[in-house]
Amino acid sequence: MPTFTALTTLMGEAPAQKLGEAMEILDPAPTGVGVFEVEDGSGLWEVGGYFIESPDGVALDILAAAHGAKPFSISELPETDWVAHVKRELSPVEAGRFFVYGSHDAEKVPSGRIALLIEAAMAFGTGHHGTTLGCLQLFDDLLNSGVRPQSVADIGCGTAVLAMAAAAELDVTAIASDIDQVAVDVARVNADANGLSHKIKCLEAAGFDHPEIVKAGPFDLIFANILKGPLLELAPDMAKNCMDGGTIILSGLLLEQAEDTIATYKKHGFRLSQRRDNHEWTALMFIKS
Repeated sequence: MPTFTALTTLMGEAPAQKLGEAMEILDPAPTGVGVFEVEDGSGLWEVGGYFIESPDGVALDILAAAHGAKPFSISELPETDWVAHVKRELSPVEAGRFFVYGSHDAEKVPSGRIALLIEAAMAFGTGHHGTTLGCLQLFDDLLNSGVRPQSVADIGCGTAVLAMAAAAELDVTAIASDIDQVAVDVARVNADANGLSHKIKCLEAAGFDHPEIVKAGPFDLIFANILKGPLLELAPDMAKNCMDGGTIILSGLLLEQAEDTIATYKKHGFRLSQRRDNHEWTALMFIKS
């Protein structure tokens, strides 16, 4: 069965959300609508819909004009087994002592490494993205320096790969929280699949706003692999929930977003200790002074 996409961009979150809502009442209706910020600091937002019937181009043109968006680009996607495609394309990820793999690569797991099973069809954070890879590399660097954190939180955990890396290496129970309940459910499945469910507590929470997170803190290691905007907003809470001398590892950042993030966290008592750049993405490690 063919699949069609209709994509456009416009400035601002509120107009983008309104356009996304308006798309849902089209005839034929889309099977799904997505509204995402373009991660280049431009302020642009992308609005897109998926259709199993060819969408009404005239109706889309009217919607775009009414909401100040660019004309929709409509494409027909070829029929593809995307899960099989992803499995073929995504090879295991190696980040120091950590080896992140899908079940289709189970025979490739080397001895003497911390192996983390993450299926490619799961939520964000398989390890292949430059942000997740950078966080794992920085965590490996931290461990190599002799630091052994005793309390860990993974804020905006996605698949919980970072929480699992900490739980697998350290004698800790790691907090893995996300604002999206689907991600929390995925985190629980992954923790169980890796035999780590007894060492990871999965919670639905916005930032640190959960009684169990408050009770478990302050932390001497906090991961937050999200986006620049939320990271800047979290800076005061990050300072409150990180121990003096503790470490935070942040990503979800484009290279050009690093300096603003560094400056903001410096104002809240953190000093940059290291960074890892992977293509257009960067991961930052700070120590709380």
